[in-house]
Formats: sequence, C-alpha cells, structure tokens
Amino acid sequence: MICSLCPYHCSLNEGQIGFCRGRKNIGGKIISLNYGMITSLALDPIEKKPLKRFYPGSMILSVGSFGCNLACPFCQNAEISQAGNEIEKTYISPEDLIILAEKYIPQGNIGVAFTYNEPLISYEYLMDCCSLAKKKNLKTVIVTNGTICQEPLKALLPYVDAMNIDLKGFTERFYKMIHGDLQTVKDAIRISNELCHVEVTCLVIPGENDSKEEMEEMSAWLALLSPDLPLHISRFFPRYKMLDKEPTPIKTIYRLAEIARKHLKYVYTGSC
Repeated sequence: MICSLCPYHCSLNEGQIGFCRGRKNIGGKIISLNYGMITSLALDPIEKKPLKRFYPGSMILSVGSFGCNLACPFCQNAEISQAGNEIEKTYISPEDLIILAEKYIPQGNIGVAFTYNEPLISYEYLMDCCSLAKKKNLKTVIVTNGTICQEPLKALLPYVDAMNIDLKGFTERFYKMIHGDLQTVKDAIRISNELCHVEVTCLVIPGENDSKEEMEEMSAWLALLSPDLPLHISRFFPRYKMLDKEPTPIKTIYRLAEIARKHLKYVYTGSC
C-alpha cells in the first residue's frame, strides 16, 4: 500500500510502519497509529505557538502525539517527534478533547492547537477534531512543518483557523539534510495562506541557513504571497544531534530580521 499523505509516498507491506513512525499498513489499509494518542497536553498562550497576530493575549489548549515525517538533527522535541508507538501516551477521543477544550474557556481558551510533534501525520484525528471544534465555535490551530500533499491539505483547511508553518531553510541542500522537500513546504504555505491565517517560523542555525542571501530570498518570496504575512526568526540552541553547535548569535537574528523587514511588515525575533 502507498501512503498518499505526504510526498514521500511510503510503500508499505502488511504490518510495515512508515518513515514518520505514525502510519502503518494494517489489513491493506494505511492506519494512523497515533490517532488520539496524546503525549503532551498544556494550556499555552497563543503567542507560544508562535502566533502573534491571531487572537493575541488568548490561551489555547495544545496537544501533541508522536512521530514526524522529517528528520531534523536539531529537533527541539525529539523525544516525541522521533519516537514511535512505544512511547508513553494516553488516548483522548475527539469528543473528549473538545469537551476538555470547552472546560478551559473560563481561563481564556479559544480552542485547540495541534503541535509539539508533527500533527499532520495524525491527519484523520485532526480532521475529526477540527470538524467537531468548528461545530462548537472553537478555534483550531496547526503548528506544522508543512510536509503534506496538496489534496489532503486542501481537504483539511476548511476546518482550520490558523497555522504556523516552519520554513526551515530556503535551499534544497538544507531540506535534503532533513529528509524534506522545499517546494512541498512552499506550496503548503501558499495554499494555506489563501484559506486561513498563516504565520511562518524559521529557526536560524549557524553555518546552515543563516546567510544574508538566503533570508533575502526567503522574505522576498513570502512577500510575493503577502507583505502582511508574519515571519518569526528564531534563535537555535543545541539540541538532539546538534549538541556541539553553538547557539545562534543574537546579532545574527537581528541582522536577518532587518533584511526580512525590507520585504515584510511583521517580522518577529524569538528566543533572544
């Protein structure tokens, strides 16, 4: 069976698990192993997603599962994103998740954010939860690497209010390093920006994606979609397989932000 969710199109024999560790061939069907399997749950400020221009000052119930369809050596949530079905988890049905989200409304909660690992590999769970949330007038947020095929993305977007999409670099070389595809992510940003609120995050890593030229090209391309599209430029700290890297110099973040502001109206610096 071929998994058609993301551009890798994993060809899975009976019982075989995909690269993302979240999808499996069971009985001739591609099944989501992490459907409703929650590893992380928190009531977060919306700005932590990060979303600066979507209901600022509000809170959102944030949930994460396990697995990811990229292999970033700098992952800041590797303990869950690079884990499989063996990880400790708790099942929460879509109905129970929405009930829980409603309970937090008095604390300022506006809905549910799917985050921490790569939520799109739990596609069926997102579809069920987001459609229920819409019926309850709750907002839905997806924090994603944007590695998804266009057809399933377009089917999901009517139920999504906001997305933060990682644009991890702007070269094919960088995306090859993380087992990804730049054009797929660019398409996801373009399509999503037409149908919901989108903000973009770039984690800047010294010697990898920190050149002035790359930021110039990235921010100019984003401005073609809309000069009002918010960009978050975040500082790298040593994580996972990049523990020997130095943190990104703060002056680098500020320098790249100034370049981006030539093209974009809303540029934010993170972890500085």
